[in-house]
Amino acid sequence: MVETGSSAQQQSHVVVVGAGWGGWGAAKALCEAGVRVTLIDGMADPSGSEPITTESGKPFEAGTRGFWKDYPNINSLTDELGLGSIYTDFTTSAFWSPDGLEATAPVFGDAPQLPSPVGQVLATVKNFKRLPVPDRLSIAGLLYAMLDLNRSDAVYRSYDAIDALTLFKQLRISDRMIDDFLRPTLLVGLFKPPEELSAAVTMELLYYYALAHQDSFDVRWIRSKSIAEQLIAPLSERLRERHQLTVLGGTLASKLNVSSDGQSIRSLETRNVMTGSSAVLDDVDAVVLAVGAKGMGSLMAQSPQCGVLAPELVQAGTLGTIDVVSVRLWLDRYVPVADPANVFSRFSALQGSGATFFMLDQLQKQSEPELWGGQTPQGSVIASDFYNATAIAELSDQAIVDCLMQDLLPMAQPAFGEAKVVDQEVRRYPRSVSLFSPGSFSKRPPLETSLAPVVCAGDWVRMSEREHGAKGLCQERAYVCGLEAGNSLLRRGIVRGDSVPRSRQHPVIPIRTDEPQVLLGRALNKLVMDPLETLGINWPWLAS
Repeated sequence: MVETGSSAQQQSHVVVVGAGWGGWGAAKALCEAGVRVTLIDGMADPSGSEPITTESGKPFEAGTRGFWKDYPNINSLTDELGLGSIYTDFTTSAFWSPDGLEATAPVFGDAPQLPSPVGQVLATVKNFKRLPVPDRLSIAGLLYAMLDLNRSDAVYRSYDAIDALTLFKQLRISDRMIDDFLRPTLLVGLFKPPEELSAAVTMELLYYYALAHQDSFDVRWIRSKSIAEQLIAPLSERLRERHQLTVLGGTLASKLNVSSDGQSIRSLETRNVMTGSSAVLDDVDAVVLAVGAKGMGSLMAQSPQCGVLAPELVQAGTLGTIDVVSVRLWLDRYVPVADPANVFSRFSALQGSGATFFMLDQLQKQSEPELWGGQTPQGSVIASDFYNATAIAELSDQAIVDCLMQDLLPMAQPAFGEAKVVDQEVRRYPRSVSLFSPGSFSKRPPLETSLAPVVCAGDWVRMSEREHGAKGLCQERAYVCGLEAGNSLLRRGIVRGDSVPRSRQHPVIPIRTDEPQVLLGRALNKLVMDPLETLGINWPWLAS
């Protein structure tokens, strides 16, 4: 909070570093409370008003992202902005292996809701094409571990300390269930195989997306253009027109300077991506760090004073990251594929990565000419993303395209073998995604840091008592964390708006409540296990 010599309170200024969902959530919460906000990002146009295109003028978007049933805050944003029907219907998804179609995720929609997980089991009896029933039932132990996960903070950290594969083995989940279903799911959900993932975060992800309710996995997509154009651009426009938001694209945060007493932010230094020139924002009252481990590490390396005052930020910058490769293909003919969203697993050509492919000509059929940059459509348009893609990224662009067209896509639909690529785009994103490795929970950045005017936002941030039900690498979680970061600065009086009461915080909508049988199971487990734990008795998979 800034005071003049007459002690009159002035409007505060906050710099938000990072224009992902976390950054935009923070900007929205602060702007609407009357705070002046400057949002900076290395992207040329973080506002979404200028779409990303290829050299031939066709649209490109990295990482095709779905919108799941339990995204209440993003759904509310869509309604608030009056965007209308920007989403597809909920769609099915297919899982492919070298043996062919392994499983199809259905759309539950308005079907009668049965208690979880009974509803999912009964509804998907015919959806697993190859996985025997005994292997499917072997996952039952994991359901119990999910009830135990949040018994206490210490128990959660115990699960976080072990990798998911170790937990699966301890719970006697069959090798086939692990390799044919859980492994590919995690490779495209948390972007790493189970042996490299925290068991705690893995269970959170599986529960949130698939097991909390019968229809938790119902997912839809943007029906035209991109997420940036459909959601971020109108949000940015509103915040700039109605409030005091400045967006600086092509700009990186290079150094965070702290006041001599270590209590406030003195300035933020920036660097222009194109020119390399430096600038200083010197009227900063607070900073929202909506960056990943790569960006955090880089900023803290140049901000030693801040690192001393908030060592947790330095620690967060040392966490692991994941490489991503995104591809878009324009074909000379239409290839019929039953499911618009698809997952590849266990193919040797993947070199340890997980991969997805989406039939954009199906998902965005009503605006198909836009997929071709205004040209006459010729055939199918494929968006494919490789996660855990370090080995794939080392290949040439053409080798990656050949991998898709020769080794992967024909396994889902042989007609791909006859199609020719008329245009292509391959882009690499090194260290772009957070890695939730075993033991990473305590190293992830907190929402509120040791330096009061600095808060963090993003799907990897620990939210403490502000924790939300959305989990994993999730647009909803990142957006909610951004809202909560802005709310934290307002609630604690770190910043204030122009003639706006301190109490004006952005509402945060919780996800649906857990079902009664889940609440009962957790309560009974706690009733039994807490006394046993005091006697040194715990579940064998938590033994240190």
